[in-house]
Amino acid sequence: MEHRVAGTSSDGGVVGKSKPLPAAKFPLTFWEMTVACGVVLGFVVGLVSVYLTMPPSDYSFLKLPRTLQDLQILRDHLESYTSDYTIQVLLGYCMVYIFMQTFMIPGTVFMSLLAGALFGIFKGLALVVFNATAGASSCYFLSKLIGRPLVFSLWPDKLVFFQKQVAKRRARLLNYMLFLRVTPTLPNTFINVASPIVDVPYHTFLLATFIGLIPAAYVTVRAGLALGELQSVGDLYDFHSIATLFLIGVVSVTPTLMTKTKEH
Repeated sequence: MEHRVAGTSSDGGVVGKSKPLPAAKFPLTFWEMTVACGVVLGFVVGLVSVYLTMPPSDYSFLKLPRTLQDLQILRDHLESYTSDYTIQVLLGYCMVYIFMQTFMIPGTVFMSLLAGALFGIFKGLALVVFNATAGASSCYFLSKLIGRPLVFSLWPDKLVFFQKQVAKRRARLLNYMLFLRVTPTLPNTFINVASPIVDVPYHTFLLATFIGLIPAAYVTVRAGLALGELQSVGDLYDFHSIATLFLIGVVSVTPTLMTKTKEH
């Protein structure tokens, strides 16, 4: 079905021009889906390659943890492999973490806890920050290629809010992005996907991600050292931890607020 849209001819008259009615459709085109599937296939090939280099064993315990009980079982099994097959465990861990970040799969908090349980606080923190930054970057570039229709369909109101905030704070954008990373003002998954859509430069995104994720990563990795004592994921963030994160966030955004005050 078509409808007529009024237009103006060269002599000033009004003419009709056909324009198809907008139809509901899947947000991604065929080629965009092909790109996404290609990325998934790359991760799958990498994980299969790591799996094939591991010793023959029963790997039924290998699954994405959804509860603390799943995570404890995974930790107990992987501890025996980490010392003898450190490279394989590290590669497998990195690919799973980055894959989850790239495609916004929930559960990276369990992966961060696992890093603390397997590698200790300093190595675990470095591992989590590296993977979280790499996964966020991967999500950023994938969204730059194919994410626009998905973001507009999933978070239209949130995207408008984010776009306005970025436009207002363009002069001090790094401080604002740091504030978002440190505090739970906007979900990290949304920031990763929406940043290229609202024209946040990658260097600003990268630096804010790398620095801003350190405080929360430290809290989670440290909790992984005492994994058996956790009763729920909510135990990770007590009042003291949340207050500390908000304080860091306020400090990071203070230069932006001071600049706005001087301008007025």
